[in-house]
Amino acid sequence: MTKSFVMEAIHCFEAKQYRAAVVFSWAGAVALVQKHIFDVKLDQFDAEARRRDSKWKTVKQQDDLGRMKEHDFLDVCEAIGIMGKNVKQILQNECLVLRNACGHPNSVLIAENSVAAHIEKLIKNVFSRF
Repeated sequence: MTKSFVMEAIHCFEAKQYRAAVVFSWAGAVALVQKHIFDVKLDQFDAEARRRDSKWKTVKQQDDLGRMKEHDFLDVCEAIGIMGKNVKQILQNECLVLRNACGHPNSVLIAENSVAAHIEKLIKNVFSRF
């Protein structure tokens, strides 16, 4: 699944479809972290998610992790030691913000360098680590 998101992000970047490249690269990064949690830290994730939200339902399959908003997901990841504070801040305050801007109808304009920087942050902080 992650590989298909990354391949689409690359194709979009090469075709100068920058907004789509941001969205697909982010989706691939989140999918990779979700897989790591599901495979390695699921009990810790569920416990922390339940501590934060008493209505949280135990994860039974990897797709269930998508029920949590991505901002909150990253907070839980930091709390259980999946990533440090600074990585979480880069992902939340830069990558997720850009993904949200690119994934919704609006007048934001982005160019090649902004997208390359976004992808580089994901490569260094997610793809190369998980």
